[in-house]
Amino acid sequence: MIKGIIFDLDGVITDTAKFHYKAWKRLASRLGIDIDEDFNEGLKGVSRMDSLKRILEHGNVLDKYSREDLEALAEDKNEDYKKLLEDLKKEDILDGIEDFINEIRYNNIKIGLASVSKNAPMILDKLGLIDKIDFIADPAKVEKGKPAPDIFIEAARGLGLDIKDTIGIEDARSGVDAMKACNMRSVGIGVDADLRLESTSQLSLDTLGILDK
Repeated sequence: MIKGIIFDLDGVITDTAKFHYKAWKRLASRLGIDIDEDFNEGLKGVSRMDSLKRILEHGNVLDKYSREDLEALAEDKNEDYKKLLEDLKKEDILDGIEDFINEIRYNNIKIGLASVSKNAPMILDKLGLIDKIDFIADPAKVEKGKPAPDIFIEAARGLGLDIKDTIGIEDARSGVDAMKACNMRSVGIGVDADLRLESTSQLSLDTLGILDK
């Protein structure tokens, strides 16, 4: 029986990838590194610091920066990203998500969030969804980011549920791998998982029921 559904944020509830890409590209350009949208795809579901390290490795300059430098650069990117998010609004919720969340709540199933974004509460607030999420896992409190399972384990813990009683929804390979690592049932939006869907508009409890048999 499904007792909890745990969402990723970006690419599942809303799509802020374009804002991440713009902020990372600006930072990379400032450092003399060129990244494109294909490179940015590999940053989906990856923590801010690990994304920064990948960009610096791509430019063969990672060893030139101290830990303090990395933290400052990551903060610069985040400030730019937050400014870009100021225009985010309810209309930016992906197709079908609000109806699906309402269906989940109507059926007394708990809702969790397992996102590597430390900006998740702010984003959910702008979308008008913050009060519909029962628990938001804090990425700062887990040891390893995706594809390690830590964030999903923390989300299930925060909901007071066993991982086997939950289903996770992701759009990134790293997130699906994280769910597989803790034997969690997985739904992939445009990515292979226990259940693959091509669009968030296909999400419903009836659709997910195939994983509950």
